[in-house]
Amino acid sequence: MLSIGSVVLGVSDVPRAAAFWGAALGYVPREEMEDDWVVLVPAPGVAAGVQLSLSLSVTPVRDHPRTHLDLYAADASDQLAEVERLVSLGAQRVEWDLYPADADFVVLADPDGNRFCVIDTGQAAS
Repeated sequence: MLSIGSVVLGVSDVPRAAAFWGAALGYVPREEMEDDWVVLVPAPGVAAGVQLSLSLSVTPVRDHPRTHLDLYAADASDQLAEVERLVSLGAQRVEWDLYPADADFVVLADPDGNRFCVIDTGQAAS
């Protein structure tokens, strides 16, 4: 049986992306970072998670990507705090034209422009 071993993001600057995603998720490089590749894993003491691989890419970022990361927040106040923290680390707010009226997500972009969402998982319990 297969399992997902790593999620891979294409980035234009591997060290910058590693710094952002490391701080955002509490991850550290699994081994020495290369100029064109690094695998990030949860730091000791951080909850288990899927490893995130960053690969040098020359292709442009898509405004409406087919694949993206969803980061879960416990509730609306946690979501707001996490969005602000991620913006302080270098994420950018995205003017998203596909928000439904009752959106439980906020779309952000990492320093390379890769879109990701911060989800208020508390709305599902309401």
